Amino acid sequence: MTSASKTSTTLSAIGDLIKLLPTGTVFVFQFVNPILTNSGECNATNKWLSSILLVACGLSCAFSSFTDSYTGTDKQRHYGVVTPNGLWPSSVPPANSVDLSAYRLKFGDFVHAALALLVFAVLGLLDTNTVHCFYPGFVSTQKQLLQVLPTAIGVVAGALFMFFPNSRHGVGYPLTYDSNDTTTKTTADTVDTTPPQQQTV
Repeated sequence: MTSASKTSTTLSAIGDLIKLLPTGTVFVFQFVNPILTNSGECNATNKWLSSILLVACGLSCAFSSFTDSYTGTDKQRHYGVVTPNGLWPSSVPPANSVDLSAYRLKFGDFVHAALALLVFAVLGLLDTNTVHCFYPGFVSTQKQLLQVLPTAIGVVAGALFMFFPNSRHGVGYPLTYDSNDTTTKTTADTVDTTPPQQQTV
């Protein structure tokens, strides 16, 4: 395999992993980390600030796995935190039309949170600026790990999603198909199903 094809495969694998993370968190990390690490030329303050960013973004990725959303009858998107009793907060008026108890906390949510945390840890700790800041002697090994780890984690993630499929639309994740949309159901319920009257001659 040529160097160009290896790079293409690595970038493709990394791109697939990023899809498992909340978009906003990834954007914040990629934008702020070069500033806090001084583009890899760190002093003690830079290391502390970058460490705080890594921890905060990691917790954000894990927390997003415990959020979900629905489209209320007001056609607005409403987000909440999943709990053993359902989605919280449940006092929003549009929630009256939705069975929020169906959004109960599941074991799969912990699996997805652990997976999101693992993916971010790999991408964050192997980021070029992070490597140059915390362990500059690790640069040569970083390239090898970037060729292996994203693909390996992608395989593990695919297997886990087979056993624990994710149907949530939490904070930071793009909405593809909304199975929680109540507006369609409401519209369908209001359609007049009365058969047409026969015309008299």
